[in-house]
Amino acid sequence: MLKRSLLIAWVLSLTACQSTQDDLTVHSQNSLPELHIEPTPLPELSKETVASEFPIAPMQVEDVWQRIRQQISFAPSSHPRVLTRVNWYLQHPNYMDTISQRADPLLYYIVTEIEKRGLPIELALMPLIETDFDMQAYSHKHASGLWQLTPLIAKHYGIEINPWYDGRQDLIDSTNAALDFLTYLHKRFDGNWYHAIAAYNTGEGRVLRAIENNRKAGKSTDFFALKLPRQTRHYVPKLIAATQLLKQQLMPFPAIANQPAISVVSLPAATILDRDPNWSMLAKLNTGYARFPALLGGPNRLIMPIDKTEEWAAYAQNLPTMPSNQWQTYTVRRGDSLSVIAANYELSVSQLKSFNQLRSDTIRIGQRLVLPVLADQHYTYTVKSGDSLWRIAKQFNVSVNKLKQWNELSNSTLQIGKQLTIFLAAP
Repeated sequence: MLKRSLLIAWVLSLTACQSTQDDLTVHSQNSLPELHIEPTPLPELSKETVASEFPIAPMQVEDVWQRIRQQISFAPSSHPRVLTRVNWYLQHPNYMDTISQRADPLLYYIVTEIEKRGLPIELALMPLIETDFDMQAYSHKHASGLWQLTPLIAKHYGIEINPWYDGRQDLIDSTNAALDFLTYLHKRFDGNWYHAIAAYNTGEGRVLRAIENNRKAGKSTDFFALKLPRQTRHYVPKLIAATQLLKQQLMPFPAIANQPAISVVSLPAATILDRDPNWSMLAKLNTGYARFPALLGGPNRLIMPIDKTEEWAAYAQNLPTMPSNQWQTYTVRRGDSLSVIAANYELSVSQLKSFNQLRSDTIRIGQRLVLPVLADQHYTYTVKSGDSLWRIAKQFNVSVNKLKQWNELSNSTLQIGKQLTIFLAAP
């Protein structure tokens, strides 16, 4: 307790001259005070130096947070922007409780993928900085998911985005794309991770211009010396602050078991789960599917709690493969084509061919095709005075997160007259 009190006093003494707003929210970078102080160089610690502090190998510890802690290589910083954020964390001691609850099923997977690539373990804390580990987060710039990928970056790295599935909100797809992007940026910025992380937030062009402008002016090109958008100036310090909290154990990070929490199982190309409540929890781990339980348009896999794998194997043997109450039949008429039918039902031609096991685009009049019942069960709702996302969600028996996902809403604010698309489950 004495050690922690002294550490907190040290941080507070360094930030005493700064004004921190009481109502500062987790992501309100714009409310942090701007400081013009000469930056301190931030060398990285060698992995050998870090490893010598811990007698137990990272994989052998019981807590994923401690597994991360043992591998932190970014040097601590006393820059005011970093200390301001450290101070904020210390004033919100319950924040990490929420973070650990959300990260519990995800963090082991993320850490393992980062280690496989030999990337800095600090990158495992970026979803904390980006979204508080919220897989369905949206930003006003149309970035989405755990890693806040924009549509352009997501598609560049092979992520599928269609009316049924958004891979930016899938743990596996988004993590792969984010780490690919960060690896590219690290190389683009000659091995400088602070520049790479800043570029992840604001775009490589802005960071390159800021570096070049400082170079021409004979100024330092250290991250803290660059003239960047306000959000980005606080983005990297937030990550450094989080690593310092963990490394120096300034506040508790509720333990997350250092063992696999999820498994990945195979899935037929077109699947609609039944209404069995035993599988409703899968929606929380498979948020990429926009119209759960219709698992359409995405990869041929499903993420689930590891203790449900055997139960799923038995259930999957009886998944519907022929028309049932969850499917409907469509009879091909004169003038129809696969592209016309697919467009009418908000499907892709490849999905339509997959549902019906078609090997070509040729169809004939009178032929019967299988379509998901949910394909045309949507409703347009016009926002009225007094409405809120919570009230609308309750009225239609859907979740607030799904309302946001379907309509790409970055916050809960609604305007009277705005039209919302709501997808209703088949009765």
